Amino acid sequence: MWGVSGPKISVARTPVCSVWRGNWRLTPSFPQRSQDGNWVPGLPAHPEVLACLGCGIPAGRGGGAWCAPWWLACWTALCAAEAVPACPFPCTCDGRGLQVDCSGLGLTAPPPDLPAATRSLLLLNNRLSSLPGGAFANLSGLQRLDLSNNFLDRLPRAAFGDLANLTELQLRNNSLRALDAALLRPLPRLRHLDLSLNGLARLPPGLFDGLPALRSLSLRANRLQSLDRRTFEPLAGLQLLQVADNPWECDCHLRDFKRWLEWFSYRGGRLDQLACTLPKELRGKDMRMVPMEMFNYCSQLEDQNSSAGQEVPGPPCTKASPEPAKPKPGPEPEPEPSTACPQKQRPRPVSVRRAIGTVIIAGVVCGVVCIMMVVAAAYGCIYASLMAKYHRELKKRQPLMGDPEGEHEDQKQISSVA
Repeated sequence: MWGVSGPKISVARTPVCSVWRGNWRLTPSFPQRSQDGNWVPGLPAHPEVLACLGCGIPAGRGGGAWCAPWWLACWTALCAAEAVPACPFPCTCDGRGLQVDCSGLGLTAPPPDLPAATRSLLLLNNRLSSLPGGAFANLSGLQRLDLSNNFLDRLPRAAFGDLANLTELQLRNNSLRALDAALLRPLPRLRHLDLSLNGLARLPPGLFDGLPALRSLSLRANRLQSLDRRTFEPLAGLQLLQVADNPWECDCHLRDFKRWLEWFSYRGGRLDQLACTLPKELRGKDMRMVPMEMFNYCSQLEDQNSSAGQEVPGPPCTKASPEPAKPKPGPEPEPEPSTACPQKQRPRPVSVRRAIGTVIIAGVVCGVVCIMMVVAAAYGCIYASLMAKYHRELKKRQPLMGDPEGEHEDQKQISSVA
C-alpha cells in the first residue's frame, strides 16, 4: 500500500507492477520538472515507482515525461474511488449511489449511514412496523421513497420532516389505521402518493394542505365511508384520484364531496370508481350517476334542525337493521322507541300516472264549464231577441186598441183633406 497524507488507501496489485517495495508518501500536486529536467508528479523520479505506474523505461532524461500523464490518471482514479459513497450492507446500490435497493431483505428498521446523495430508496417487502426518528435525516435530496408491503401501523408527525425534495411516496399495503394531519406538510414537491390497501377509516382535515404539486392520489381498498370536501380543496393540480373498493355510504355526508367530484371531472380530472354500498337502493351504483336532486332532503333536514336549535345530525339511518327475533308466546310487549336508528318519514315520490290523470280531469272539467257558458250565452241571446220582437209587436198593436173618439177625429181629418 501507499502511505498517503491522512488515511491510507489500499490498492490491489496489477500485472503491471510485479514487485512492490516500500511505502511512498503521496501528495496531491501538479507535475513538476526536477533538476535533471524530468516531469515528476509530486514524487521523486524513482525507477520502481515509475515502473509500478506502468512506465517500463528507466527514469532517465525524458523518461518521467512519459509517465506524468499516467500518474495523473492513476491519481484521478484513486480520488474518484475514494469519493464514491459506501453502500450500506446488505443493500445494493448503483454505480453512483443514487439508488439504494433494500427491498425483500426482512429489515425491521431502515439501514443506517445511507449515502447522502441517494435519490431513490427502496424499502418495500420488508418487516418495518414503525419509522424511528431521524431515519432519513441526511437524505435531503431524496426524491423517491418506497415503503410498500410492510407492517407500518403508525407514522410519527416528523417521519418525513427532512425530505423537502421528495416527489413520490409509496405506502401501499401496510397496516395504517390513522394519519397525522401534519404528516405530509414537509413535502411541498410531492407529486405521487399511494395510500392504497391500508385500513384508513377517515382522513383528518388538513392532511393535504401544502401539497400544490400533487398529481396522483390512490386511496383504494381502505375503509373509507365518506370524505370531506374541504380535505381535497387544496389539491388544485390533482389529475388522478383512485377511491375504488371502499364501503361508500351515499348519504348526506357524501353530498359535498359529490359536488367536488363534479368540479374535479369538469376540469379534466380522472376518477376510477366510487360505487355505493349503502343505502341498498343505490348499492353498486356509481356515485357520479346519482342525481343531485336526491340530496335535496338533506337541506330540509338541516333547516328543520337549525330552526329547532339542535345540532345538525347525520343522514337518515341507512344501515341494515338486524332481523327481529321471533315472537314468544304470551302477551306482546309494547314496542320500544329506537334511539340508535330513528325512523324518519321519507318524501313520497311523484307519480307520473297521477299527474297525467289530474291533467285529464282538469281539462274535462274546464271543457264542460266552457260548453255550459256558451250554452248560457246562446240562451241569453235567443231570449233577448225574442223579448225584443215581442215588444215590437206589442207596440204595433197599441194603436189598434185605442178609443173610438180618436178614430172619429181621424176620419174627420181625412174627409176634410179629401
